[in-house]
Amino acid sequence: MSNTKDLSEAEIAAKKERKATKKAAKAAADATPIEESKPSEQDEKAAKKAAKKEKKRKAEEGVDGVQDNNTKNENQPKKSKKTPPASTQDAENFFKENNMTVSDSSIKPLLKFDELDVEKALVKPLTNFEKPTPIQSITWPCLLQGKDTIGIAETGSGKTLAFAIPGLSRHVLSDTSNHTPSILVIAPTRELAVQTYDSIHKLDVTPSICLYGGVSKEEQKRAIKKSKPRVVVGTPGRLLDLVNDGGIDFSNIKYLVLDEADRMLDQGFEKDITAIIGNTPPSRQTAMFSATWPQSVRALAATFMRDPVRVTVGSEELTANKRVDQVIETIDNPRMKEQRLNAHLKSIRKEMGNARVLVFALYKKEAGRIESTLRRGGHAVGSIHGDLSQQQRMKALSDFKDGSVPLLVATDVAARGLDIPNVEVVINVTFPLTIEDYVHRIGRTGRGGAYGKSITFFTDEDKSHAGELMKVLREGGYEIPEGLKKYPAVIKKKDHGSYGAHFKEIDPDAKPKKITFD
Repeated sequence: MSNTKDLSEAEIAAKKERKATKKAAKAAADATPIEESKPSEQDEKAAKKAAKKEKKRKAEEGVDGVQDNNTKNENQPKKSKKTPPASTQDAENFFKENNMTVSDSSIKPLLKFDELDVEKALVKPLTNFEKPTPIQSITWPCLLQGKDTIGIAETGSGKTLAFAIPGLSRHVLSDTSNHTPSILVIAPTRELAVQTYDSIHKLDVTPSICLYGGVSKEEQKRAIKKSKPRVVVGTPGRLLDLVNDGGIDFSNIKYLVLDEADRMLDQGFEKDITAIIGNTPPSRQTAMFSATWPQSVRALAATFMRDPVRVTVGSEELTANKRVDQVIETIDNPRMKEQRLNAHLKSIRKEMGNARVLVFALYKKEAGRIESTLRRGGHAVGSIHGDLSQQQRMKALSDFKDGSVPLLVATDVAARGLDIPNVEVVINVTFPLTIEDYVHRIGRTGRGGAYGKSITFFTDEDKSHAGELMKVLREGGYEIPEGLKKYPAVIKKKDHGSYGAHFKEIDPDAKPKKITFD
């Protein structure tokens, strides 16, 4: 028993010793500092990158991961997946090469179509072209960033797609749940409105409609209700009629385009335009295109545009296309005009075959008479003027474009704004009412880098324009014809349609004024 007792006491002593050893070992372990593992440089970079990504995601989605549509800016720049490769030097070279000026030096041109970050359906029609036109290259980045933009360029410069593609991308395809008009394009004439509508309609991305006078307003109202257009193209008078009748609602317009703004003001549409704009939201994005940049257009832009970027292709001043050979023929007897016209056409057919010739008359009655005279003389000829139906005008224009009828007689009002390609000769049977219209007329030829010719009959009835015509000729490097020198070289002071000769000069960079529409 004593042995058992002794063994038990020995076991107890051993157990106590093991406990003491463990306790000492634990204390020693606690006393030994453990070296912390430091993250590698690569780990630090990865962590920072992940944090940055997460921060950006939260900023875009909102704190709770949900976009707040109530606070979202409608004109927030569309985030592009592609960065235009044009360097500052590339941009400067491009602007110099194309005689362009841009009021915002931060805007870089898109030099290739694959730099355009829009929906595939909008890029598809561009595959037929080699590269963007100058006006497209710079207005696309402006408009896609939500900026109000002024484009000053001649007709036929590709401006329809310049404003259509950004508008459709930002304001229509980004919100397919909306079924009210989002884009409004205002044009001065039916022909230009139809031409613009056709270009947009061919993109086949959204319902659109074209509204102009001369057709049933009730039918147009029914078409609006049925088609629920997202894009509306029209002339000022009919658009305002429909707004006042409750036939169309522009309260959700996000994108407004004024095309050929200078011509619309010349035709006295200023009040109509102002009234239409008063029915659109102040938050809209606005684009305005004009062939010239007169004081009247500057005043309009200063009234309703917000810090617009101004893009100019060529000169803001009135200058004639230097690729057009200008021939001025003074005629003592106005009755000789038709005889001289026939002589020139005979010479053109002999030298140039079926070259497209555009003949300008001042009034619609005169245009109709010239057309009849030429047809009796055996010419295949068409015409566009106010006494013809819309269908007749469009048929004549189509025949001229495809070359089946290479001779077209037109008035300034009917032809203004129309893109008529490949015109080789312009003949002014009667001098226009303004020197601006003369420049626009002869600018119908010599486009796209080609050369053209203009022939202008000048009589005693036109002597009040002699001074301005001489100025245009001198600036083009032409000698003044002897027959023109007999007239006084007086240049009349310009009058604004609304304010007369006392029209106030407007600073082109002036900030817009706050106005209220009743």
